[in-house]
Amino acid sequence: MKPVFSFILMTFILFINSYSIEAISVSAECACVIDAATGRVIYDKNMEKRHTMASTTKIMTALVALENSKPDQIVTVSKNAAGKEGTSLYLKAGQKATMEDLLYGLMLQSGNDAAVAIAEGVSGSVSEFAKLMNKKAHQIGALNSSFKNPNGLDEEDHFTTAYDLAVITREAMKNENFCQIVSTKSKLILDGTQTVSNHNKMLRMYEGCTGVKTGFTKKSGRCLVTSAERNGVKVIAVTLNAPDDWNDHRVMLDFAFENTACFTVIAAGMTVNTVPVICGTSKSVELAAQEDFRITENKNDKFKNITVKCNIPESVSAPITEGDVIGDLTVYYYDKPQKTINLVASAGVEYREEKGKIFENFKKLLTYGCDL
Repeated sequence: MKPVFSFILMTFILFINSYSIEAISVSAECACVIDAATGRVIYDKNMEKRHTMASTTKIMTALVALENSKPDQIVTVSKNAAGKEGTSLYLKAGQKATMEDLLYGLMLQSGNDAAVAIAEGVSGSVSEFAKLMNKKAHQIGALNSSFKNPNGLDEEDHFTTAYDLAVITREAMKNENFCQIVSTKSKLILDGTQTVSNHNKMLRMYEGCTGVKTGFTKKSGRCLVTSAERNGVKVIAVTLNAPDDWNDHRVMLDFAFENTACFTVIAAGMTVNTVPVICGTSKSVELAAQEDFRITENKNDKFKNITVKCNIPESVSAPITEGDVIGDLTVYYYDKPQKTINLVASAGVEYREEKGKIFENFKKLLTYGCDL
């Protein structure tokens, strides 16, 4: 197979109204909102400025733990973990807990002791776990971040940016277990002996909120990461050092939803192209998309930044059965591949020998007198 055509989906657009959007104002020193589906930046205020991030660090802690342990793993709490300052689950040295319970305690009640217990349970030490955190950050493109601990307590060279934290959260929200944890308002853990409640008020304050994490130290100020979904649009908002963080996030999320929409780029069953058929009852067969693909974009841009490339053969031979996979297409957003979808035959095509071929076979039969 070889690519035989590509097109920009401008043909779907008859007219785009131009508009202007009033700039929003937030109290945060650093802020960022991104489209969770594409990573597109929707709002930016000093988003590349390095800043400490307090307990929003625990988003990366949870992600690394989920990828490197099992929920039912038993962790023995060390003296080092039990003695951690700040917000706590009040774990005791020698106490045993499942990784799942520790993660709920980490993300809902923001337990610093749970963070250390998780790190030691996964990697044996905080320093080794921090190496995993930094490795993961670089793998996903959070290149302006440095992790020294799993809880976010102030430490030299422990920092991120609003943009990096959004990227980290976007990756974490791809994990179903992570999403389940951060969207939970309260949870009974540790064999039913303790209830933890989620510190993230946005879950109760904002329609469509699905997580994620609060944070505070005197050095960092109030930090907050929020995810929310409405009408198929998923966004992630981050603020660092925001005195009015709850209101900041309401304003930022409203701005994102007001100016972003979910569009169907490819619909299942949509005819995309045709391909010639050799020895068939039809000279060609239509190729249809096997599944849907939707994308979220600025309402003003719609399909402007989307390209679709098809990979189909120059021809196919009959017989063809309806639903046969004959090629595929790839959707690109700003030249980055987003999704590859199979192209299937819209109808069956039966085999029919070409007239020239029939005559040739008849001549052979007369000449050689053999079965053909």
